[in-house]
Amino acid sequence: MDGDGRPAEPVVPPPLLLLGLTFVSGLVDAAVFLGLERVFVANMTGNTAFLAFALAGADGLSAGASLLALGAFAGGAVAGGALRRGRTARRVFGPLVSVQALLVAAALAVWAAGGPRAVPVALLGLAMGVQNAVVHRAAVPDLPTTVVTRALAGLAADPWGRGSLRRLGSVAVLFGGALAGAAATLHRGPGPALAAAVAVLLCVAAGGFLAARPAGAGRAGR
Repeated sequence: MDGDGRPAEPVVPPPLLLLGLTFVSGLVDAAVFLGLERVFVANMTGNTAFLAFALAGADGLSAGASLLALGAFAGGAVAGGALRRGRTARRVFGPLVSVQALLVAAALAVWAAGGPRAVPVALLGLAMGVQNAVVHRAAVPDLPTTVVTRALAGLAADPWGRGSLRRLGSVAVLFGGALAGAAATLHRGPGPALAAAVAVLLCVAAGGFLAARPAGAGRAGR
């Protein structure tokens, strides 16, 4: 309850919106890895490993591309963290996801115009860094939106419970996004996967703005 005796406003975005971001992570990583550079822009654990492999001399991997993705991701997380500071995750969710959608749309535009591949990689890294900043603030258990290692470990090690559904959903949705993004990219290049990511992000942002409305706001003035 708040100070006026009304139900306290939830401070985190609904899990369904976080699953939408999880789907976007799969789409974007598939588009970049299969259609632009052999790097990830959402999964920094894998990207760190790619950097190490590239430095060791592995074929088909670029240390420069990995560093670019890592740096852009960090920059997006710094910017997202600064923008959300002092406000609840529920309040900043819609605006920050809107920024993320603009960054992905810009990456799509650069790719469509035939620009250097490094530019969309950097823009997408920034976008995923922003996403992780707001998700980190939300701190919803078992829904990190970019990795499933902890979710898989929890499914295997913990008794089945309510959290298991979130973990299972996280794994399934990331897999589905990666599968859809890979199928689109292998047949038509990264454009369709990135366009789908923009569409999903706009829907998630709209849901975030609606979720941030105070309870009863839709009945005001009736």
